[in-house]
Amino acid sequence: MSSNPCYHEPMPDTCTSPPSPTPLPERFFQRDARELAVALLGKVIRRRLDGQWLAARIIETEAYLLEERGSHASLGFTQARRALFMPPGTIYMYYARGGDSMNCSAQGEGCGVLLKSGYPVVDAVSPNSSLARMQQLNPQRNGEPRKPERLCAGQTLLCRSLDIRVPDWNAQGFNADTLLIEDDGYHPEQVIQAARLGIPSGRDEHLPYRWVDAAYAAHCTRNPLGRSRLPGHDYHLLEHGTALRSVVSGVPPCSQA
Repeated sequence: MSSNPCYHEPMPDTCTSPPSPTPLPERFFQRDARELAVALLGKVIRRRLDGQWLAARIIETEAYLLEERGSHASLGFTQARRALFMPPGTIYMYYARGGDSMNCSAQGEGCGVLLKSGYPVVDAVSPNSSLARMQQLNPQRNGEPRKPERLCAGQTLLCRSLDIRVPDWNAQGFNADTLLIEDDGYHPEQVIQAARLGIPSGRDEHLPYRWVDAAYAAHCTRNPLGRSRLPGHDYHLLEHGTALRSVVSGVPPCSQA
């Protein structure tokens, strides 16, 4: 029996097609938010909707700690923010510029990771029909289908494409039947580390707690490798394993670039 009241054990799958994805174990989320933000890169978030598994690979994340002023939790405990104070792996959702935004809690009360951007996944679990459904859920403003590479290029676009909404999922656990994150075997080779986006001045906006899968840099919220951005100043390029080890050891990854 799980010790996490927000985690739901899988129900028996009576459907043989499509195959059922395997959720990450609870222990995966039981780590420092900065480490979790790096570890989540490349993982696949899947949302089951009307019998279809919609899917996107996580390509951009941001970490938030209780003690730094850029985090929601630093403003204090509220019912709306309670998920950040719940067991690691609890879903925390809020509205960002009118759209739904998804996070998950990490180790330590008040700490969490923002799922900033994704990239649609088409595979045996989530076929082309699933991608088409995502395009229906998140069309362009003129009603035309949004290009796949832009479907999840931002935190609210990601949630809209997967039909993940604040009232349904805030303070809930990942559910193996309807919403989960899994490891499909893909792992980023290189990771970009940079300052987070949209942090107000004076609220620790300088902290380098944003991570991007370098292979998908052109498809995240804002490309950290843009022409006006300088390596070593605006961002640092790291091997994925180096970024993980550096966070675990307590040595800032950017100091090794």
